[in-house]
Amino acid sequence: MKIDILTLFPKMFQGPFNESIIKRAQEKGLVEIKIHNLRKWTKDKHKTADDRPFGGGTGMILMIEPIYDALKELKKKETRVILLTPQGKIFNQKMAQNLSKEKHLIFICGHYEGIDERVREHLVDEEISIGDYVLTGGELPSMIVLDTLIRLIPGVLKKKEAIKDESFSSKSLEYPQYTRPANFKGWQVPEALLSGDHKKIAEWRKKKSIERTKKRRPDLL
Repeated sequence: MKIDILTLFPKMFQGPFNESIIKRAQEKGLVEIKIHNLRKWTKDKHKTADDRPFGGGTGMILMIEPIYDALKELKKKETRVILLTPQGKIFNQKMAQNLSKEKHLIFICGHYEGIDERVREHLVDEEISIGDYVLTGGELPSMIVLDTLIRLIPGVLKKKEAIKDESFSSKSLEYPQYTRPANFKGWQVPEALLSGDHKKIAEWRKKKSIERTKKRRPDLL
């Protein structure tokens, strides 16, 4: 998969994409991530990518021209263009699964007070939000979306079961998990998990997953 990110703050991405699973996915050639500074496609000596809104108002608006020119250069026939915005559809695991099957994604990270509406109307395929709250820009949301979908790409994680058993993958929350020691300050690991009986363990996990989902996220059932 190829991923291009359009942002005014490319340095924000240096840490998250150079560590752990995403770093290994890039090293394996399973995903190629390129961070682009939108100012590259500006036309004045000051590298201006934003301007005041028509009609007045507070803050600055990202201009359409740099975004249009960036997409003209980067977009291919199979490309899907995503805008990170609080006005978008709330991101979930199903959306991540669908996006993980794409060949090429371009993420536009909004910033400041907003983005020229013509970007939404003419250049974007999908708008995504990570929740009903406002951040300073689309950089952090894009990291969350990418972290979620990249780990779903075949070969990124070692075991398919690691994905299958996770919360939301089966419309339920993941079962409780424990590791050594089996007893810590009198807090004991459930006996079923120590039994070595795979059937009993599977039954316990399924039961606890359902119980946890009913208690914490009944809307998933």
